[in-house]
Amino acid sequence: MDQFRIPCVIMRAGTSKGIFLKENDLPAPGPERDKIILSIFGSPDKRQIDGLAGADPLTSKLAVIGPGSVPGADVDYTFAQVSITDAKVDWNGNCGNISSGVAPFAIDESIVRCHEGLNEVTIWQTNTKKMMKSYVQVENGKAKVTGDAEIAGVPGTAAPVQMDMSGTAGAATGKLLPTGNVVDVIETSRGPIEASIVDCANPVIFVRAESVGMKGTESQEEIDGDADLLKYLEEIRGIACVKCGMAKDLEDATKNSPAFPMVAFITEAQDYYYPPEKKTIKKEEVDLVSRLMFMQVLHKTYAGTATVCTGVAAKIKGTLVNQVLHSDDPAELVRIGHPAGVIPCYSEVDESNNVKKAAIVRTARRLMEGYALLEKARFE
Repeated sequence: MDQFRIPCVIMRAGTSKGIFLKENDLPAPGPERDKIILSIFGSPDKRQIDGLAGADPLTSKLAVIGPGSVPGADVDYTFAQVSITDAKVDWNGNCGNISSGVAPFAIDESIVRCHEGLNEVTIWQTNTKKMMKSYVQVENGKAKVTGDAEIAGVPGTAAPVQMDMSGTAGAATGKLLPTGNVVDVIETSRGPIEASIVDCANPVIFVRAESVGMKGTESQEEIDGDADLLKYLEEIRGIACVKCGMAKDLEDATKNSPAFPMVAFITEAQDYYYPPEKKTIKKEEVDLVSRLMFMQVLHKTYAGTATVCTGVAAKIKGTLVNQVLHSDDPAELVRIGHPAGVIPCYSEVDESNNVKKAAIVRTARRLMEGYALLEKARFE
């Protein structure tokens, strides 16, 4: 045969979709592994027509799973964001939505032992060198799929997967506040703007919507169709990336760390319209409104790691997120209004800025299992 095969599973995890591979089915980290992954995904190609991915940043995600390699870990999980248009596999961060598929995958593949009922699975996130906990219901030896949990951006309901990311502070930079400040002034081509840079689960740069000339309730078409805005937001992201020590300059940030940190522009709670479902998200349903940029376009919903980071930032006195809540002591539950609805985060931060709680509820489902077929000639 002129093709070889690699076992794989395609899962919907949260509001993302990813290809899940086992660690021992891949070569060691390096160029050969990246080449195989690009081939599985069909990258680089804007349609990813010759691979398994879905030609969207939210469906071009990878999870590599193996047995736990550090004390206390049930499973190892390595995340990659696979570029659609470039031959680039970005190993620099994590995806909270894809994280919610790790424990169900590991249970179904017998990588971790389980029992009937609620299981706690401890996950070593190798990109960030941080520990996470996942709580999954098991029925007849497999991760339960059906249930009544509903998440904005996914049709129907499913069994809940609770993710506890309280151990992920300083995931990429080693510090919850990478610059040591709750608010920084960033000098941009349009003048100085305020930003709060917070790193929990993944680093996020928070700016006020009005600082970038936006209301904060814009649709995907309005944002992604504004080339000048996209360029400016990437400039802000690049400057903050350098301030965090994640890149040496703006070009390096775009080329070698395109996914992380993310940029979110935030505003106070208000009504806004969601065209696909012809409904209005009411001011009373949310505590703040945010639009998140991911891979230089608007995130269609809201990243799981950004949800954790936003919830934690809301509890750090003085951050821009904390300021838009207009409360010195915000409630444990923070409801974030995003383009497709509302995502809740349960968070707690003490007076010394130690993260005590950072939890979200997601759902996950195995969609396909089998083999990815790759042409031998490409690897000879």
